[in-house]
Amino acid sequence: MATQRNGFKKESFILSVDVGTTTIRCNVFDKGAKIRGTCSSKVVLLYPEPGLVELDPEELFNGFIAVVKGAVQDAGVKMSQIVSLGIATQRGTFTTWDRTTGRPFHNFISYQDLRAIDSVTSWNGSYTMKAVQGAMTLLYLVSRQKRFLAASVLVFSPQQVTFRLLWALTHYTQLRQAVAEDTCCFGTIDTWLLFKLTKGEVHATDYSNASSTGMFDPYQMCWSGPLFSMLSLPFSILPKVEDTIHSFGSTHSSIFGVSIPIMALIADQQAAMYGECCFDVGNVNITMGTGAFVDINTGSKPHTSAAGLYPVVGWKIGEEVVYLAEGNAADTGTAIKWAQGLELFSDVQETSAMAYSVADSDGVCFVPSFSGLQAPLNDPTACASFMGLTPSTNKCHLVRAILESVAFSVRQLYQTMLRETCIPVTKIRVDGGVCTNDFVMQLTTDLIGQKLARPVHHEISCRGAAFVAGLGVGFWKDKEELKRLHTADQMFVPRQAAQSGTELGVVSAEYEAVLRSWEKALQRSMGWYSSRA
Repeated sequence: MATQRNGFKKESFILSVDVGTTTIRCNVFDKGAKIRGTCSSKVVLLYPEPGLVELDPEELFNGFIAVVKGAVQDAGVKMSQIVSLGIATQRGTFTTWDRTTGRPFHNFISYQDLRAIDSVTSWNGSYTMKAVQGAMTLLYLVSRQKRFLAASVLVFSPQQVTFRLLWALTHYTQLRQAVAEDTCCFGTIDTWLLFKLTKGEVHATDYSNASSTGMFDPYQMCWSGPLFSMLSLPFSILPKVEDTIHSFGSTHSSIFGVSIPIMALIADQQAAMYGECCFDVGNVNITMGTGAFVDINTGSKPHTSAAGLYPVVGWKIGEEVVYLAEGNAADTGTAIKWAQGLELFSDVQETSAMAYSVADSDGVCFVPSFSGLQAPLNDPTACASFMGLTPSTNKCHLVRAILESVAFSVRQLYQTMLRETCIPVTKIRVDGGVCTNDFVMQLTTDLIGQKLARPVHHEISCRGAAFVAGLGVGFWKDKEELKRLHTADQMFVPRQAAQSGTELGVVSAEYEAVLRSWEKALQRSMGWYSSRA
């Protein structure tokens, strides 16, 4: 058979899997980055008690295996034609298991889980934290090292792994015993899948996933010794941190019939950045999925924020380390799914037309904070709420208010990013399931005053994982080749600029009052709960 210039057989393919919050998706990519086969399944979330969100580790692994087999079958190819596997995963969701038996000590505890909220709140207000912040401030004033500035404004969040892991160590006797016997493994979803795929041979993660746990120091590029000492967390349970492109081993031949090289692990938001080819400083990716995320490429140095933007490792490939500054609003997409469950609409595709069918939201504001508010307000005790309801309010007004809240949240994050980073934005890409909604896209571009490019395939993390996995084996040559393969479906242009030539970034008068009302609603939602768990 003829071979390509990179030495692979002509019909060779890259396999990538994205394990998201609600869906496991697998795509088979060809040399032109076209999807040749796809398969997906739902992620089953468990809610054992109010505020607790879990996933069954074995069920998740079985779902992973099923979508891989389904995608390869859909592509009409053989497993032996797959030359590399890349895995993108949701971040901050973890479990622990026995190193010898591979048996989990408990379910995955989701990043959405609020069982540790009381501990987080207590620690953030403790004398210990105040002393740490004060000491870090002094160190920053003396040394001017930005990592000390970051530590001086440090606050814990329920989305970080730290206190949920502490909760698990407190409540699971077998876990504590395994830690004492040095037979315990900790891992986020990528680490668990890698361990299972290699039949227990490899216990590792990559820098993008590690830096998203809240337990990793992006300035020193290692697990945070001071944090582990302060909270008495065991170092022995941690996975080894490797480059994003790395030979992580191969799938055991008994799983797929052949061994497939696992060449890339990458966190889902970072995978979206890579899949959108946001390789340069000032490139921005906005993800509208279960939550809304705004990420900006800050180059070779982590950004230090005082408003809740988080410095994460985008990817580490050889000597290249790329950092992102990230802000997120956790429940924007969740709110749309929740509204569908209440039968405000039957099909998500209806929502854009419903929003356009009314002139405005009739004064209704929606706060999408089922798990609190993130940057820049950072209040885990805030509640989700509708405000401004009147007898004239109908379903279309409610749907419009929900969709507006997505765009408002993105604008809030975008403005925070601009203030905090002072990095000129060079391009903006958008991905995620919610970006299929034309109303949300147009309102977002109007509010931030920038052109937004929507990709052909909206779930972009799979492509990002494929790109890094393909580069790892030479399937694609370099980033320039990947840029040539990138295609956009539609460009959204701010209407005020297109119609009147006004300056980009100026909020049209019709939304100034609505935004002020929404910001007032945010304030009234804050501090609603004394406890979320």
